[in-house]
Amino acid sequence: MKRVHFLLFLFFGVGFLFLPSQAQPAEEAAVRIPLENYIKGQATGDPEYIRKAFHPDARLFFNRQGKFSQLPLAEFVSRFTGKPAEDEAKRIRRIDSVNVSGDAAIAKLTLDYPTVTFTDYMSLLKIDGEWKIVNKTFHAEPKPDKK
Repeated sequence: MKRVHFLLFLFFGVGFLFLPSQAQPAEEAAVRIPLENYIKGQATGDPEYIRKAFHPDARLFFNRQGKFSQLPLAEFVSRFTGKPAEDEAKRIRRIDSVNVSGDAAIAKLTLDYPTVTFTDYMSLLKIDGEWKIVNKTFHAEPKPDKK
C-alpha cells in the first residue's frame, strides 16, 4: 500500500512540477499584441499602430555604415505616411521567437523585403498591465541585385 501511495505521489505530486504553466502562454500571447501592432504599422504605413506598439520613450538602435546610430520613437513614427509601401505585396514579416520572464520579454522578428532583410530584436516590458516595446535593435542585410 505504501508503494502505491509513493507511486501516486511521484506521478501526481512531482509530475505537476514539470507541466508548463498556463500563465506563460497567456503572457506570450499578450506580448505578441504590440509585436503584431508593429507588423500592422509596417504593412499599412499607419503610425497609430506604431504608437500602440511602443512605449513613448522607446528608442531604436542600429549601425549605419558601420557607425552606431539611434533614433527616438517620434522620429521613427514620423516616417510612417499612412500608406503601405509600393512593394507591400512582396514583403513578408514574421515573429520568429518570444521569450517572457515575469514582466520582461524579448522577441526576434524578420522583415523580408525585396531589397533588404531586417532582423529586429525587441525588448518589451509590462508597464501598468500592458506590454510595450521599449527598445528595438536591428540589423539590415541588403540583398544582392538580381540582374
